[in-house]
Amino acid sequence: MIEFAPGPYRTIIRNLWRYSLLGIVLLILYVLAVSYNFLWLFGGMPSLKTLENPKSEEASEVYTADRQLLGKYYVENRTPIEISQVSPNVTSALLATEDARFIKHSGIDPRSLFRAVGGFLTFKDASSSGGGSTLTQQTAKNLFDTRQEELRGVLGNIPIIGLVIAKTKEWILAVRLERNYTKQEVMMMYLNTVSFGNNTYGIKTAAKTYFSKEPWNLNVEEAALLVGMLKNPTFYNPRIAEERTKERRNVVLGQMKKYKFLTDEQYFTYKRKPLKLDFSVENQNTGMAAYFRSVIKDDIKRWIRQYNEENPDADLDLYTSGLKIFTTIDSRMQTYAEEAVMANMRDQQKKFYEHWRGRNPWVKKDDRTKKYIEIPGFIEGEAKKTTRYKQLKTLYGTDEKAIWQDMRKPIKMKVFVYGGRRNEKDTTMSPLDSIRYYKRLLNTGFMSMDPRNGYVKAWVGGISFKHMKFDHVRQSRRQPGSTFKPFIYLTAMDQGFVTPCSHIVDQPTTFAHGEDNNNGPAWTPKNSNGKYSYQSLSLREALGQSINTVSAQLIKKTRSEEVIKYAHEMGIESKDLRADPTLCLGTSDVSVYEMVGAYCAFANGGMRVRPMMLVEIQDKNGNVLKSFTPDAKQVISANRAYEMLHLMRGAVEEPNGTAKRLETQYKLLEGGNEIAAKTGTTSNYSDGWFMGMTQHLVSGLWVGGDSRSIHFRNIELGQGGRVAMPAWAIYMQKIYKDPTLTNFRPEPFRKPNNFKIDCGGYHIDSSQRYIPPKVVPEDEDEILQ
Repeated sequence: MIEFAPGPYRTIIRNLWRYSLLGIVLLILYVLAVSYNFLWLFGGMPSLKTLENPKSEEASEVYTADRQLLGKYYVENRTPIEISQVSPNVTSALLATEDARFIKHSGIDPRSLFRAVGGFLTFKDASSSGGGSTLTQQTAKNLFDTRQEELRGVLGNIPIIGLVIAKTKEWILAVRLERNYTKQEVMMMYLNTVSFGNNTYGIKTAAKTYFSKEPWNLNVEEAALLVGMLKNPTFYNPRIAEERTKERRNVVLGQMKKYKFLTDEQYFTYKRKPLKLDFSVENQNTGMAAYFRSVIKDDIKRWIRQYNEENPDADLDLYTSGLKIFTTIDSRMQTYAEEAVMANMRDQQKKFYEHWRGRNPWVKKDDRTKKYIEIPGFIEGEAKKTTRYKQLKTLYGTDEKAIWQDMRKPIKMKVFVYGGRRNEKDTTMSPLDSIRYYKRLLNTGFMSMDPRNGYVKAWVGGISFKHMKFDHVRQSRRQPGSTFKPFIYLTAMDQGFVTPCSHIVDQPTTFAHGEDNNNGPAWTPKNSNGKYSYQSLSLREALGQSINTVSAQLIKKTRSEEVIKYAHEMGIESKDLRADPTLCLGTSDVSVYEMVGAYCAFANGGMRVRPMMLVEIQDKNGNVLKSFTPDAKQVISANRAYEMLHLMRGAVEEPNGTAKRLETQYKLLEGGNEIAAKTGTTSNYSDGWFMGMTQHLVSGLWVGGDSRSIHFRNIELGQGGRVAMPAWAIYMQKIYKDPTLTNFRPEPFRKPNNFKIDCGGYHIDSSQRYIPPKVVPEDEDEILQ
């Protein structure tokens, strides 16, 4: 038995043991005091429930019907993934650089802690001495903000003491995390929550942002770069500090060599490689169907408010709850719609520039000369509506000179252009000149819908969401022109004034003052060419050629109020339809969204199905929170719907039909296909419309200037069949060429069972002329009253 030497040494050793034990006891008591917030001095700790379900802000994701990611809603762009979805190169780089003993410790690594303290006391660089925080501690810090005011306690506001308490809480949480989760789970908590700069959180988003890759495809040097950025994402930003970031990447590669994740030869090979970024920040301006995502955001928010009210324990948030939102959009059809719309708008814009070469396009007709003249002060008036002008007004008050001086000052900016990288270019111009530039651009709104279930398959709200946020599908309302005429024909047929066999003479029709709410002088609508043929036309010919006088005669019989009732039943939601004779020319504003939805009833056997954009919403764990179902209602008989399709086929099949080019130029009737269509053009050619229907797809679009005073000056260029129809045709060509879109193949419209109409011995056929015998519908009991 060895005894301690007598004298002062025994006393020293005994005191060392005594003080060590006392220190250990005090440390234990201190940790317990922090853990249980003794006398409310230390502040609270995250609850066990919070620890078991650590909450991080997760982006909500929007998916297409074919499960392609459309985009995200987020405050912090973060999408969690499993460790099986991460390249081993990432985990190797992370362990080598941040916590080589991660597998061996239990949340706190005394060796690393002492090394860090030693490095601090000897003033060594942190990169050589190593950090004291383990991956688990860093994860605890990322997940649980121990320094928030609610968890501070009395001592938390004392500068140094508050920091020590916060670090202690992180150590305690690290140990608890190790007890509750596996090493792999802790590592993924870290990789899913850490910031990589540029509002990029988590390894999945970082891989997408910096390399346009999935995280499982990251190679060694890419993984090393991302892990190296973790030290300071702003300082080591590869976009603005390439050399510095490369040096940091090579430090990570050196650590990987040190811990045998790389051989010497591999290390020297990777070290020499340049940085190769494919950088693209993911935000609300990027990705497919940006206008669509913007519009449905408000719909989803309304549902979330309702859900939270009905479920008091729920705390859903669109930007932080990691919801999975499944929509009706088809990624293939959306791509085709965007391509078709942009191809058409590029062509129309070129024609528009040429048409107005040397002149400004903001014009009005002179009452005396009937010629177009430029609107004086137009741009200045538009400028006063902008946010910039209002801000300057607040800054300068009544000093108009200072305001306009600022508005004319050139600044650097990005503007939308056709072509170039992502359809934009860097330039220098004044805010006033930028208004002039954008006012010269035509815009558009396009929507495509499956009439069987109401699923919206494609949505293009404009030419550039990044530069022009206003949506022209549901937000915008413009005069529909002749695309409104089918509702007039429907009303007249359904009320028995005419039949599909009827003929009407193309001749002037006058509405006296007071007739059908005509509050102005006597009004005689003219045809688009200003002439009358005085020929007897079948309804199919009249609608196919868009003869205004025939629509006028029909509304004279039905009255405008009855037409409005039918339009509302079919799906037109606008309450501002004017009950006067001008309704026969489509003078009341409606949206593309309403028009496409209403036309679907024609293609769906008289069954109106409201446009449907959302299919299902899941929580972040895949639990279904809401499933959406179609809202359908029979509004006209199946026979009547088919008769309307037959009449609208006249635009494509009749010799003088306004959409005849769909057959002759675009060859869309091949293979027995049938198309019902309607073009629309408004006064002064401010609005060009096209509505097209096939058996299983209804699509429509509007084209025009954002300001109604900006337009073409003649019908050859400004009519709907010229400015809008080509986009629809290109879209359908792309769909028909895609062998995977089997639900939208070319085919004829399907007749209702027992459908039969005989026009004096002549069956309904596009090649035959008609005489107008009286026809009594077989389904009279189904006609709307």
